[in-house]
Amino acid sequence: MPHNVDLLKVLRDRIHQSPQGRIPFAEFMELALYHPQGGYYTTKDAILGFEGDFVTSAHLGHDFGELLAVQFAEMWEHLGRPQPFALVEMGAGQGLVAADVLGALQNHFPDCFAALSYQIVEKSDQLRAAQEQRLSSWAGRVTWLALEAIADDSITGCLFSNELVDALPVHQIVTTEAGLQEVYVTLSEAPNSPLQEVLAAPSSPQLADYFTFVGIDLADPQYAPGYRSEVHLAALGWMKTVAARLHRGYVLTIDYGYPASRYYSRGRSQGTLQCYYHHAHHDNPYSHLGHQDITAHVNFTALERQGAACGLETLGVTQQAMFLMALGLGDRLAALGQIQARDPATVNLAIQRRDRLHQLINPMGLGNFVVLVQGKGLTSAAKTLKGLTVPPLM
Repeated sequence: MPHNVDLLKVLRDRIHQSPQGRIPFAEFMELALYHPQGGYYTTKDAILGFEGDFVTSAHLGHDFGELLAVQFAEMWEHLGRPQPFALVEMGAGQGLVAADVLGALQNHFPDCFAALSYQIVEKSDQLRAAQEQRLSSWAGRVTWLALEAIADDSITGCLFSNELVDALPVHQIVTTEAGLQEVYVTLSEAPNSPLQEVLAAPSSPQLADYFTFVGIDLADPQYAPGYRSEVHLAALGWMKTVAARLHRGYVLTIDYGYPASRYYSRGRSQGTLQCYYHHAHHDNPYSHLGHQDITAHVNFTALERQGAACGLETLGVTQQAMFLMALGLGDRLAALGQIQARDPATVNLAIQRRDRLHQLINPMGLGNFVVLVQGKGLTSAAKTLKGLTVPPLM
């Protein structure tokens, strides 16, 4: 597929306007994903699901959102049943999680639902339109707003995200004999590859400071010249903003990633950047401009430490498989195993649903996602959450 013409023009203009004729990779990634006239998330029609470029947990049925609702209802109880109880979903995709959470709270936790204020933070106009259509049954219950429009210290409830932080722009660095250098994007003369990379001095001292912050010493001999990885400055800014908005309650972050010690391991010498196009992944962010997703794994040590610096306490870090099992996914699998239907259609549906439940907890896939729960202003009892307990053995 040819590059998005509008996006390519934006990138060329931005590079021409730069005094050095180059832009940091993070600026390129921000434009490629979010520019209003050509960004992947803002202009592409079908980016999510089996017909798009990648599948999230919410595409595997209603269970993921319904189990999250169990956790949210417990949070509401722990907070003393506040009214309103705010759920702020950041990056709601097609609205699948929101629909499943709202439906589950309405049907199984009506008191919590009656107190609920569901707020969605969404940059993409196209995704917001899809969300509004899917959530029309709850018109008036759901509002859309920018994260910046939420007042500081105003949220009592939970701010949460699923596969959001991996799509925040990252800087890229490379260790060299001359020290730490940053990856920049500039113009290329090649007709089929209009952009190319160059290395130069870091655009900000924050890049080196970041490694001190997460406890990584790039002077260690294991980081030989040519070692390449990502720096998540945007994620630090996002966490600072989220923490500031929370008055009392929780921050729940679900994504793929590692602690810093694993993220910056010697064996991961080319970083974690991945691109997704039609359910295939590769490592060339300069192909399919405007038509592919660009992501990097999340450094959860950075999120924990930034949260702590901004007044959040880490309540627990677990795997998605453990989190969902503790919330009742195992009971759902057990119930499917008790089906004694004679007609093939019912049996086939049960088999399909069981397969999708197993995908949610597959240790080689979604089950290995990290669940980080942070809190502010909580009693001791409110810090113990069902999803962070050890699930029962099946």
